Amino acid sequence: MKDSPMKEDTKIVRAGRHPERFEGAVNPPVFHASTILRPTLDAMDAAMSAKGKVTLYGRRGTPTQFAFEEAVTELEGGFTGFSYPSGLAAIAAAMIAFAEQGAHFLVTDSVYAPARRLCETLLKRFGVTTTYYDPLIGAGIERLIQPNTRLVFTESPGSLTFEVQDIPAIAAAAHARGVKVLMDNTWASPLFFKPFEHGVDVSIQAATKYIVGHSDAMLGTVTTTEACADAVQMATQVLGYHTAPDDAYLGQRGIRTLGVRLRQHHINGIALATWLKNRPEVKKVMHPALPGDPGHALWKRDFTGASGLFGTVFEAGTRKQLAAFVDGLVLFGMGASWGGYESLCLPSHPEKVRSVTPWDHPGPTIRFHAGLEDIGDLIADLDAAFARWNAAK
Repeated sequence: MKDSPMKEDTKIVRAGRHPERFEGAVNPPVFHASTILRPTLDAMDAAMSAKGKVTLYGRRGTPTQFAFEEAVTELEGGFTGFSYPSGLAAIAAAMIAFAEQGAHFLVTDSVYAPARRLCETLLKRFGVTTTYYDPLIGAGIERLIQPNTRLVFTESPGSLTFEVQDIPAIAAAAHARGVKVLMDNTWASPLFFKPFEHGVDVSIQAATKYIVGHSDAMLGTVTTTEACADAVQMATQVLGYHTAPDDAYLGQRGIRTLGVRLRQHHINGIALATWLKNRPEVKKVMHPALPGDPGHALWKRDFTGASGLFGTVFEAGTRKQLAAFVDGLVLFGMGASWGGYESLCLPSHPEKVRSVTPWDHPGPTIRFHAGLEDIGDLIADLDAAFARWNAAK
């Protein structure tokens, strides 16, 4: 084993685990701690001056948190990683790490809406300007880079509308001008997209989603290259971000089943999207793993799988029809987030959060998350929903 790299499923089981440190415990235990004592002045000075991850004070991290961060870092293929109380907190720390008075950021128009709000409020007040760009710009991003551009923020596929970005082309253009590339990698997780193999400098995840996997903990992660590690670590510490040990424990426990869960999400998602594509009430399905999707070629080139999250655009309908469709669903819950074992259905409004690439479809846009239920039961639930939709005309 020492001479050959471990396969992905083996990494998932072993990453971040050190039973020898914890009296043989299979899982790194939960450490609740604020004060960390040192026996001597020399020991305290050594801890205070140490670089890297040291249990100096509870806010700076505990062995539970460090084990979780180590596991995510190994799966993503980065140099080091940090964890946060939510995905948005992770985005904020990563962006602020490269923010300075007069800086310019390039952010995809398909970005997660709260990240856009961060740019338009706090970062704007700090003197950072943001230009939003067409997610399909690819190497054309070079035309938008200014002398003061500090980062290009990507999200692939994009929130709500699922455009696949040409990350290697964007990264090549950005790096040629000394600009860092940040990516929200939540949709694919570390299993289905390896950000650092495609030129990303900082990878961000809402670990609340697939890493936790059970809809019961809020977590975010940032994984970096060596060159970006100090900037992100400083921002994280200055902002006072800390991950609760119980949540970190749930994150590391969720990682152990990430492979088997995501394979089923992949299967159910494609089956559900294919079925919906053939419904007369559905105008468009946005799922990059489907042949014919505008992003399919890039997805096939860069990704090794698909998650259970995708979007649809229905033919023009009334609010009454939409209510009839969603209100009677049995297996599809209606709520924010995704990535858990359960299926979800959420009407969305891309037109409210776009500024460069208008969204002008008259019918409702609905985001689906294919959970781990039996696919036949999920289809039967949607079939009944379409019957209600048609009866409400």
